[in-house]
Amino acid sequence: MLVPAWINDGSEIPDPLGRGEAAVNWLRMLKHPKSRVPGRAFQLDPWQERIVRRIYGPRHEDGSRVVRRVTLLLPRGNRKTSLCAALTLLHLLGPEKEVGGLTISAASAHEQAMELFNEAALIVRNDRRLEKYLEIREYVSRIACAKAQTRYIAIASDGKVQHGKTPNVVIADELHAWEGRPGLKQWEALDSALVKVPGTLMIVASTSGRGQENLAWKTVEYAIRVQKGEIDDPATLPVIFMAEPEDDWRDEALWHAVNPGLQYGYPDLDAYRDKARKAEHSPFDRDSFLQFNLNRWLDQSTSPFVDMHVFDQGAHEVDLEALESEQAPCWLGVDLSKNEDLTVIVAAWRDGDGYKVWAWFFCPEDNLRARGELHGVDYISWAQDGYIIPTPGNTVDLRAVEDQVRELCARFNVQEIAFDPTFGRSMMAALNEDGLPAVEFRQGWVSMAPAVKELERVILARALHHGGHPVLRWNFGNIQVETDKAGNRMFHKGKSGNKIDGAVASAMAVGRAVQGGEHFTTSAPWFEDDMFLA
Repeated sequence: MLVPAWINDGSEIPDPLGRGEAAVNWLRMLKHPKSRVPGRAFQLDPWQERIVRRIYGPRHEDGSRVVRRVTLLLPRGNRKTSLCAALTLLHLLGPEKEVGGLTISAASAHEQAMELFNEAALIVRNDRRLEKYLEIREYVSRIACAKAQTRYIAIASDGKVQHGKTPNVVIADELHAWEGRPGLKQWEALDSALVKVPGTLMIVASTSGRGQENLAWKTVEYAIRVQKGEIDDPATLPVIFMAEPEDDWRDEALWHAVNPGLQYGYPDLDAYRDKARKAEHSPFDRDSFLQFNLNRWLDQSTSPFVDMHVFDQGAHEVDLEALESEQAPCWLGVDLSKNEDLTVIVAAWRDGDGYKVWAWFFCPEDNLRARGELHGVDYISWAQDGYIIPTPGNTVDLRAVEDQVRELCARFNVQEIAFDPTFGRSMMAALNEDGLPAVEFRQGWVSMAPAVKELERVILARALHHGGHPVLRWNFGNIQVETDKAGNRMFHKGKSGNKIDGAVASAMAVGRAVQGGEHFTTSAPWFEDDMFLA
């Protein structure tokens, strides 16, 4: 599990100017209509108090705040919305106010954005002291203090991009739900705006999400590395409460560790026990419990082929120069796409009881940004790092793919080149004409099920070495699994349309490698091309 070491250890938190103390005392003066504390006082529990002190206490010699970025990752029900609403008021009217200061909270959609806004407004409306100074304009999602000349506005990540604003504080709410191009554009606008004035603060407050090729994971991953001490960055305060794959999700000690509010009565422990009982018998309920109640970051797929934590253990280096020198037998799987999408070649080499694989992805150069934004991943960076080969124009240049196949055949000891004939007949014919070993591998149950089974075996045995190829990993993380009555498993990309081409080509290459090049075809007259649903 991941828990901030300082949250409960009683260690001293530097506060040379008393700003942390001032913030805590001011927050304790607030009232909340749902509070069970005498006098309806805002409930600021010890773990929350230490977070506030860590944000506002430590100072540089010139008096400026050390912390500029906070990543607060908590399971649902631990009152992060209430805490963020209180911090908003701290900057509107409290000791952290700045003349002309602007606080922006942003969420994935308008309804989510209003959650934090309504919480702040609720606190204000139930405290005459605040109402005296703060004006709430709900129709424009704004709270303002004329005396301090401060403003707070709530926006949605899928709404109008906030270029031109100069915020002092940004609260990014439930970042895991910021999807696609709108979410990325809003993040870029808000994050870049924080350099305009000194002393700005970014607070990311979220539960865990799914998948690793997205904005939220990249933000959280950086914070995790800071929390673990792998990165020295005093300006980033990671507050990560997260269960990890090796943790026993049934253990109530784990529940308490990653839910700091449990010992103070929230979330409800009996409700947790009830959810855990349901999770024992339902994979769907188990995923929900892991993600939202234990804050474990999950795979992209809701019915994953394998646990991506296990897949990642195969990220050993694949030395292509050594494989070329050794001239070990090699099998290629080629998944040709429609014109505007990803095409991939995967090479597989036997490696003891497992395999080494490497992938070459192709995408039209003109579509790199658009396809990446459509799928919420960074095709541009992948191309710059050599993981995607851009081809000129707005359609995949199949000549470039064929040239790559020929180059691989010249370089490695290629035994077979497996194609689904649906899109590959023309290229197969050209390769066969020149004596290269192109073979049919139809992507249906008959041929794919055994290949998928072998691929699953070696991944679970930690015997598929893939070099940590990020595009290939993304493809494997997108797989939905379909199972027939006989228990055979098949890859499916599901309703999301996310790409699984690299996983399909890997199965084709491994499927031929395990056969050892024996005569292979699936051209029986009863076999239909559309039996494979990916």
